[in-house]
Amino acid sequence: MSGLFGLLYGIIAYAISLVAIVYSVGFVGDLWVPKSIDSGPAGPVLEAVIVNLVLLGLFAAQHSIMARQGFKHWLTSIIPQPIERSTYVLAASLVLLLIFWQWRPIPEIVWNVTSEPGRTILWAIFWLGWATVLFSTFLIDHFDLFGLRQVAANWQGKPAPSPGFRTPMLYQFVRHPIYFGFLLASWAIPTMTLGHLLFAVGITGYIFIGIFLEERDLVALYGDKYRDYRRRVSMVVPMPPKKK
Repeated sequence: MSGLFGLLYGIIAYAISLVAIVYSVGFVGDLWVPKSIDSGPAGPVLEAVIVNLVLLGLFAAQHSIMARQGFKHWLTSIIPQPIERSTYVLAASLVLLLIFWQWRPIPEIVWNVTSEPGRTILWAIFWLGWATVLFSTFLIDHFDLFGLRQVAANWQGKPAPSPGFRTPMLYQFVRHPIYFGFLLASWAIPTMTLGHLLFAVGITGYIFIGIFLEERDLVALYGDKYRDYRRRVSMVVPMPPKKK
């Protein structure tokens, strides 16, 4: 029963994450969704800035704290280890949904590209960013990243396989292609408002802090193998790798 419960929990967490990710595309791009980054009534600017910074801070704190090994060890003393990743995914998704719900628009225009070729290029980069995010998750094992492999293995009574240290395809040219994709999607916008700029700056700041913390853990886990990889391969901008 515990294995079945864990499997159902993991599937529900994954389903919620898919909803959050799909909604985030519309939210950031100001497309389709009922409430996007620039939609809704605009209130006092100072209030909007404070609320939005708190939301972005909550997002950064959840991702940074729950991804640390020390927190994982503490968490798995309370919940079963096989659902630890699904719990992280669920928490991240709920924080994203909270951002979508409570985000305050600041509609003042920072830039507005009016030429059709310019807008087309920016939208192409926007979609390339999201495609890079999705593609990169499958390169390193999408279902492990979202916790499904762990709960499925537990349900089958098997140990969860470790993906290990691999550098497939895009990872040969950039250490963090998922973050690279998020940067493209956040900044490649034809009409940039102050609210969107605040979001983009906040996400960019989180990304570089997250990289610092994540790579510290990876060095502790993989040692010289990761140090050599870090020396040879660009951090967030794809470039030809340096020779060994």
